[in-house]
Amino acid sequence: MERLCPMSVDLHTISPLNLAFVGDGVYELMVRERLVSMAGRPNKEQHRLAVQQVRAEAQAEALDKIYPHLTEQEEAIYKRGRNAHTARSGSDYHKATGLESLFGYLYLSGQLDRVRELFALTLEENERKTQKGIDK
Repeated sequence: MERLCPMSVDLHTISPLNLAFVGDGVYELMVRERLVSMAGRPNKEQHRLAVQQVRAEAQAEALDKIYPHLTEQEEAIYKRGRNAHTARSGSDYHKATGLESLFGYLYLSGQLDRVRELFALTLEENERKTQKGIDK
């Protein structure tokens, strides 16, 4: 995954919600990539499984898995996103926004190997949920 356009702005000045906007897309793309690589399923099934994994509750669980592995800087970016004022409330939603902010920041700063590394830490949980989805 390579960024399509270079950033010429200080990422620390971008609002955490704008980072989350990008990070939401990055995280969903990674989920979709993983689902496609796991098995050939009908498109409707792929979509259902992807939605399960990108919902706020699932992203909050993913955050719990990666949190102990974050650097101080990554933790600060996550917290900035988590604490951003959003129209929605709830612990899971705020955690998910923080996770998306972190993924957006890492992606935009060109730290794609780190994005993949952190995403890999969530795979065990994602694969368990995917397997559950198959068993339904």
